[in-house]
Amino acid sequence: MSATTEPSQELLSKTRQQAHRHCVVCSPQVPHGLGVQFETTEDGGVEGTFFCQNRFSGYSGLLHGGVISALLDGAMTNCLFAHGTVAVTAELTVRFRHPITLDAPVTVSAKIVRSCHPLHVLEGRIVQAGQLKAKGTGKFMTSPDTSTPDI
Repeated sequence: MSATTEPSQELLSKTRQQAHRHCVVCSPQVPHGLGVQFETTEDGGVEGTFFCQNRFSGYSGLLHGGVISALLDGAMTNCLFAHGTVAVTAELTVRFRHPITLDAPVTVSAKIVRSCHPLHVLEGRIVQAGQLKAKGTGKFMTSPDTSTPDI
């Protein structure tokens, strides 16, 4: 079964504020977080830009793999928010295709592959300078502790 709800920027913002306000990836309230602001896209996904600062380095001049994984996870979570779904990551698989350099922006995006409550499968991508740098697949589960916010 595919997700049938249309994505909504308003729903994304409200869900993020109610269920995820302290997220290190997407919350503007976390002083040393990544600060990615996701926007809905016409294809039902989300997209955001992240500037790869030196403070997020792993090897010299390269973005840390944990930050890459967090960006993909955050994009997938925000994609679910845009569809009114709150779920937690059950599994995350990341494929690091090429190193991501520092001092340059990346675009991180995600879309729903399929949803059959309570399981949701998503794909995420990170692109820098037109090249696919990393991609991931995530499985997310809704639980009794997660609910869709009232709008």
